[in-house]
Amino acid sequence: MARRSSSSSSGVWRYLNPAYYLKRPKRLALLFFVFVAATFAFWDRQSLVREYESEISKLEDDINRLQDQLRKAGVHVDENPTKYTRKDLVEFDPVNNERREKVKEAMLHAWNSYVKYAWGMDELQPQSKNGINSFGGLGATLVDSLDTLYIMGLKDEFQKARDWVAESLDFDKDYDASVFETTIRVVGGLLSAYDLSGDKVFLEKAKDITDRLLPAWETTSGIPYNRINLAHGRAHNPGWTNGDSILADSGTEQLEFIALSQRTGDPKYQQKAENVITQLQKIYPSDGLLPIYINPHSGTASYSTITFGAMGDSFYEYLLKVWIQGNKTEHVKHYRQMWETSMEGLISLTKKTTPSNYHYICEKNGGSLSDKMDELACFAPGMLALGASGYGPEKSEQIMNLAKELARTCYNFYQTTPTKLAGENYFFHAGQVATCIFPLFC
Repeated sequence: MARRSSSSSSGVWRYLNPAYYLKRPKRLALLFFVFVAATFAFWDRQSLVREYESEISKLEDDINRLQDQLRKAGVHVDENPTKYTRKDLVEFDPVNNERREKVKEAMLHAWNSYVKYAWGMDELQPQSKNGINSFGGLGATLVDSLDTLYIMGLKDEFQKARDWVAESLDFDKDYDASVFETTIRVVGGLLSAYDLSGDKVFLEKAKDITDRLLPAWETTSGIPYNRINLAHGRAHNPGWTNGDSILADSGTEQLEFIALSQRTGDPKYQQKAENVITQLQKIYPSDGLLPIYINPHSGTASYSTITFGAMGDSFYEYLLKVWIQGNKTEHVKHYRQMWETSMEGLISLTKKTTPSNYHYICEKNGGSLSDKMDELACFAPGMLALGASGYGPEKSEQIMNLAKELARTCYNFYQTTPTKLAGENYFFHAGQVATCIFPLFC
C-alpha cells in the first residue's frame, strides 16, 4: 500500500516538472495554450470590471450634475435616496417573463406583416393584406413603432426602420394632414426614438414636420386650425365642423411641442402649444367641461357636445401629462388645477347601472345627459389612476376607486363580445350592461 501511495504521489509531481514537458512537445504546446487562454480570460474580466467601474463613475457624475441643476431650479432633492439592490430592481418572475415574451411575439407578428405587405406605408389592412396611406404617406405605423422596437431590444428591426426614416421619409407632400394625428404619431414617434437612441436624424425629422405644422396656429385666438397642407402651409378646418376647431385636436400637442422646444432650444413650438391653454383658461367653466367645438377666431366655445369620448378625450389627458412632464413644478401647476377641475366634471357625468352596477361616463348636451359612452373614453381609468397620487389620501382613494370601476366597465366592453373586440359606442339602459351601437363588431 505504501509503495502504491508513493508511486501515485510521484505520478502527480511529475506533471509539475518542466523536464516532463520538454520531452513531450505536444503537451508543452497544450499547456502553453491553456496558460494563454486563462491569461486572456483573466485580463478580459479585469477590463470588464474597469469599464463597469468607469460607467458607474460617469453615472454618478451625471446624477450629481442633474441634482445640482434641480437644486438651482428650486426643486427639492432627497440627499439620502433609497438604495436598491440588483435583486430589488431585477427580480425574475417566470410568469411575467412568459407574458413579456408573448407580447413581444405579438409585436413581431404585427411588425413582420407590416414589413411584408405595407412597408413604408401608413397602415396595413389585415384582411386584404394591402398597405394604405391614410395619413398622407408619412409611414405612420413605422414611425409610431420605433420606440417599441427599441424598448423590446429588436435591434435589427429598429435599424431597418431608422434607415427608412433617414432615406425615405419625406414631408414635402401636397396633402392636407391632420395636425393632431401627425403630432401624436409622427412628431411623438420621432421624439421618442431620438430620446431612446440619441440618433439626431430623428430630431431633425421631428423639427422638419413640426415646422410644417406651425402655420396652423396663425389664428387670431391662437387656437389652431386642425388641418394643414404640408407642402404649401395652407391651414383650415374640415367642412363638417362649420369652421370650428375640435377641442381634442387643438389641445393635444403640448407634450410633443414642449419636448421639441426642450431638445432644440427653440421656444417657438412650446409657445404656440401653451398659448392654446392660455386661451382656454379664459373660457374655462367651473365644472372644467369644455364643448368639443372651439371657434379659432374668437377663441370661444361653440354650443356642442361635452364628452370624454371622441373629439374631447385627449385634451383632458394632456392636462395631467404636461403637469407630470414639467416635473410637477410651479410653472405647470395650472395644468394640474385645470385637470382637477375637469375631474370634478367627470364625476358629475358618471352614472352606474342597476342591478349590474357598471359605472360609465355620460355625454352632455346642453343641460341633459346622454347614457352613451364611447370606447375611446376607456383612456379615463388609466388617466385617473395616474393622477390619483396628486391628491390627499381620502380624495386619492376616491379617484382610484372610480378608476377601477370604469376599468371594469371597459373590460366588459371587450369581454362580452364574440370577437373580444369592443364596439365604438355603448348605450346604457336600466338592468342591462350596455348596448353596442355597431353590432357587427360586437
